[in-house]
Amino acid sequence: MEDKAANTLSVYRSVKRLGIPDSRIVLMLADDMACNHRNPKPATVFSHKNMELNVYGDDVEVDYRGYEVTVENFLRVLTGRLPPSTPRSKRLLSDDRSNILIYLTGHGGNGFLKFQDSEEISNVELADAFEQMWQKRRYNELLFIIDTCQGASMYERFYSPNLMALASSQVGEDSLSHQPDLAIGVHLMDRYTFYLLEFLEDIHPSSTTNMNQLFKVCPKSQCVSTPGHRTDLFLRDPGSVLITDFFGSVRKVEITMETINLTNPMEHVQKK
Repeated sequence: MEDKAANTLSVYRSVKRLGIPDSRIVLMLADDMACNHRNPKPATVFSHKNMELNVYGDDVEVDYRGYEVTVENFLRVLTGRLPPSTPRSKRLLSDDRSNILIYLTGHGGNGFLKFQDSEEISNVELADAFEQMWQKRRYNELLFIIDTCQGASMYERFYSPNLMALASSQVGEDSLSHQPDLAIGVHLMDRYTFYLLEFLEDIHPSSTTNMNQLFKVCPKSQCVSTPGHRTDLFLRDPGSVLITDFFGSVRKVEITMETINLTNPMEHVQKK
């Protein structure tokens, strides 16, 4: 479905604009709509019916595409249980100082999300994967966002520390589409992600906008469904958490009192 691809690519575009490099992003796209023979504008995916913003762009790096996008591969990426031959571009290279944003979109129901219309991941499997990540020190804080029908059911079973979750709809509700394109006969995006993208367009690397403002994205009057969020597992007050803590790039600076010989820095590294 084109709207699901546009959802994902819109979030991908936003985090790259805010400074996160492709080397720190694992992008999974189940369908290559940009190159689909039914696409009247090849190599493009638009998020608005005015066709002004091509979210596919010229520099999209898809790490898992088509039939590589499976529940097993997704869980392996999260937990780090990948074959030794797996390239760095297909790995989540995180540690206990990493803030991680996980965005999922697709077709789902009460307690599950479909992958490729042939398998599904349950809320229990997802919760256990996050617990493995915590036990293996693969994150410091984790923000989970899901745009799917009955999305809130996917975070009901979470139990690991430092998780914050947002969903486009409550249990028993459908997430609705937005921006119909009469030329191809489908909607271009889903409502929640459309307004999320609109919100992120006003964010810049030095913004002081916090998570409480993100919770107000797409009220019921715009989404029709009722977005939800969960913060009880998160240790910090959401009001003190900047949007850029997850959607932007933060450079790590470590202060050392050691003297380093800049004429031959490798000698210092080898001694250590």
